[in-house]
Amino acid sequence: MMKRSLKQAGFFLLLFATALFFLGPVVWQAITSVTPDSELITLPPILPQHPTLEHYRSIFTGHPFFRIILNSLAVAGMTTFFSLAFGALAAFALARLHFKGKGLLLGMALGVSMFPPVAIVSPLYLIVRALGLRDTWWALVLTHTAFSLPLSLWILTRFFEEIPAELYRAAQIDGCTPLQAFTKVLLPLAAPGLSAVAILVFLFSWGEFLFALTFTTTEASRTIPVGIALFPGLHEIPYGDMAAASIVVTLPVILLVLFFQRRIVEGLTAGAVKG
Repeated sequence: MMKRSLKQAGFFLLLFATALFFLGPVVWQAITSVTPDSELITLPPILPQHPTLEHYRSIFTGHPFFRIILNSLAVAGMTTFFSLAFGALAAFALARLHFKGKGLLLGMALGVSMFPPVAIVSPLYLIVRALGLRDTWWALVLTHTAFSLPLSLWILTRFFEEIPAELYRAAQIDGCTPLQAFTKVLLPLAAPGLSAVAILVFLFSWGEFLFALTFTTTEASRTIPVGIALFPGLHEIPYGDMAAASIVVTLPVILLVLFFQRRIVEGLTAGAVKG
């Protein structure tokens, strides 16, 4: 009995340490965001004696925060739309066609997304500049879509493979064209996979930094990660403003993941137990 109690205590202690490790930075950012500037430089750092919301007011009045949020929403939204549109069509074709090397093709497609962005950012910059897309939303939308499409293809192919082919044929017998059978019958059945892909792609595009920093130069297209990174001035670093901005843009993401966590797990584990 004593041995079992010690194991349970050790297990809960491990869970607490893990949660503290991952949530610690977020909690510290939240504390910093309500700490006055005069207390931020105290050593050792302590909890705020006079909490304030001044940093939250400052990010909306002293920085183009609304603009960079709009840019991020537009870029992440369009990236999600194109990844789902092209990914679903390509995944359906791969799921229904049977040919040698299909697994290798999927693996190669997924491998493309594993390329380190820093290794290809220079040639991509030359292409973006040659196309006249520098400092536009499209420079980021096209790049993010290219990187997120392989993951979309991988997840959605597993979902379409699990849908019986008889449903597709039955829809055609009932008078549906191939496109109608795809959109009216198969897409609703693949809704869990589509939801998981949409969330993962949106989160990737929302937090992407390197391409956004390289391809944008003005507030017209600058996204949240780059916008926050450029908060520091020549002679000061507004730690409180940066912490407040981080909390504001992180909260919607946390709520989104918590609300759709079941769909994300379903999407990532689709086909994992298939024989």
